[in-house]
Amino acid sequence: MTLTGNSTYYEDFEPGQVFRHVRGKTMCENDNVGITLQVLNTAQGHFNEDALRETYGKRLQFGGVTIAMVIGLAMQDTGENALAELALDRIRLKAPVFHGDTLYAFTEVLERSDGDRDDAGEVLFRHWGVNQKDEIVFEGERKVLIKRRSHFL
Repeated sequence: MTLTGNSTYYEDFEPGQVFRHVRGKTMCENDNVGITLQVLNTAQGHFNEDALRETYGKRLQFGGVTIAMVIGLAMQDTGENALAELALDRIRLKAPVFHGDTLYAFTEVLERSDGDRDDAGEVLFRHWGVNQKDEIVFEGERKVLIKRRSHFL
C-alpha cells in the first residue's frame, strides 16, 4: 500500500500496516563525496577505488547517507505531522550501496501508544530500504511523536 496523502496523523497509523513509499532516489556522487566529507568520514571505502579493486571493485556509499536517505524517503508519509523524533534504534546496514544504485523505502507500523501529551501520540515504525535489485540495504526502528487529527488547526 502506498500512503502519500492526508492520512498521516496519529490516529491513521495502525500496528501491522505496511507501506511502500512512492519516491525513490538514485544515489549520486554528491551523496557519497560531498556529505561524507562534511561529516569528516575519510574511510578508504568511500574514497579510494584502488584499495577496493580486490573486494567491492568500486567505492561504497557512506552508511549514514543510506540511513538518512531511506528515512527521508519515508518522511512524507511518516513525519509530515511529527512533533518530535524520539528514537532511532536497531539499525542494520544489510548490503552495500554504490553510486548509481536506486533506493526505495518501506515502513511497517509496529506500535502505537498514547504517550504523555493530549495533542499527540507515539508511533513506532520499522523502516527498511531496498535497492533496484530488491536487496534490503537498511533496516531500523524509529519512534515518533505524531500530532493527533483531533488537534489539527
